[in-house]
Amino acid sequence: MNRHLKELIELSKLDKSIDEFNPLIEMAQKKLARRVAKRDDIYKKVTNINSTIEDIKSKIDSLEHQIKSINEQLALSVAKERAVKTEKEMQALQMETELAKEKLNFVNEEIDRLNRVLEDREEELIEANKELDRAEIDLAKVSDEVSNKLTSIHEEKAKLYAERDRKIRNIDQKILAFYEKIRIWARNSTVVPVKKQACYGCYMKLNDSAYAEVIKSEDICTCHHCGRILYLEPQSVEVEA
Repeated sequence: MNRHLKELIELSKLDKSIDEFNPLIEMAQKKLARRVAKRDDIYKKVTNINSTIEDIKSKIDSLEHQIKSINEQLALSVAKERAVKTEKEMQALQMETELAKEKLNFVNEEIDRLNRVLEDREEELIEANKELDRAEIDLAKVSDEVSNKLTSIHEEKAKLYAERDRKIRNIDQKILAFYEKIRIWARNSTVVPVKKQACYGCYMKLNDSAYAEVIKSEDICTCHHCGRILYLEPQSVEVEA
């Protein structure tokens, strides 16, 4: 086999090994991202519950101020009774008092309702905070796992990159440039085997002349259909023989 072709085959396999780490990195990052998203969703839930609780408390405070104002109005009505001189004035004062009492009952009922809602929201907040604590613990655990995994991956990649650097220093630069040009679009199928007289990059059949050139392996051959670099695996040569 042509020495340069052999070097490109080895380089291609090395590049493929390096690129195979990418899905593992993406998988680890997605796993962490899911935990972060879950934690953030629960945090938003806690924030919304807190906001609702504050809003309910504000409404209760406002209603309690109304009660104070109504009680003052009722006390004033009692004082006014002493100064009433006519039946008409008495009827007007009584109607005003009745309306104030009805309003007072409504406000008290509304406060009771809001207090029940507040109690429910506070219980919901307790559960949401527990859920948030669990999510934080899970996130920290997964974060450590992902960090360790990525560290291991990067260490392995660094070894492969170092090996790649050693290989490309010994490869003819024109041939390397040719390889890199094809790799831009072919990625890990830059150098592919020929099986059953077909390119295993585009799966198109080679003509007899092109196939004979690949078998000889005297030069670097490319597929006439797709332009990938071709080689014949040793066992294939034996089968052809």
